[in-house]
Amino acid sequence: MSAPSSSLHRRRKARNAVMMGLCTCAAGIGLAWLALILGALVYKGLAGLSVSVFTQMTPPPGDAGGLANAIAGSIVMTVIAVAVGTPIGVLAGTYMAEYGRFSKLSTVVRFINDILLSAPSIIIGLFVYELMVRPMGHFSAIAGAIALAILVIPVVVRTTEDMLNLVPNALREAGTAIGAPRWVVIRSVAYRAALSGIVTGILLAIARISGETAPLLFTALNNQFWSSNLNAPIASLPVTIFQFALSPYEEWQQLAWTGALIITMTVLGLSIFARSLTGRREDR
Repeated sequence: MSAPSSSLHRRRKARNAVMMGLCTCAAGIGLAWLALILGALVYKGLAGLSVSVFTQMTPPPGDAGGLANAIAGSIVMTVIAVAVGTPIGVLAGTYMAEYGRFSKLSTVVRFINDILLSAPSIIIGLFVYELMVRPMGHFSAIAGAIALAILVIPVVVRTTEDMLNLVPNALREAGTAIGAPRWVVIRSVAYRAALSGIVTGILLAIARISGETAPLLFTALNNQFWSSNLNAPIASLPVTIFQFALSPYEEWQQLAWTGALIITMTVLGLSIFARSLTGRREDR
């Protein structure tokens, strides 16, 4: 090796080492802050974690209680949001991937979907407030669920489209070659091949809406008591955490820490499960 090329090689190795060091330091700093946040959350939240958190309702100031009504309200609105948003997202993603991949309508839908993905959730809350809450004259669980469903749709649309685009065209051609209609090929071939990816997108959408507070403040508001009326204000875990964390009462602050721990563990669990599904798909 000549002297100039050897010198160039050493300079490149030095630059690579410097950049690797900087990237490692940046990753370490990010992980350190994440560990600090999670450590504080676990330390503060575990102190108030007990069976009463899941069995008792939110207490009045200065009294002991739990988060049962808030947890139940969050589950109800999340289930409704996923039930409403998932079919719309899957069908829209299917159209863009299978029927109108290169059409102008797909381009417009894809552009709007990208805007919704990055739109602040408080904007969605204000939109649903004007669309439903003001005409109805009161807050409601249905309005909160619709706001969350709007947040679910773009995540499911993007994931469904991307997963269906990864399905090899040879599989579709094989289904068409045996005389199967296009909708049968999509249902029996494309969906089955992309199922784990689509389910992963749905789980990620659930993880996103689990901790949303801003849209619920304008739609479902809150409820100090147990309520199963979907046409009335209902308690939710994110809003309860927001209110309790700002209060001067130690009991409420402790419940806020515990509720934040519950949400965080739920989101982490969903994320891990979603990644495991993706890993199984790659192994196949």
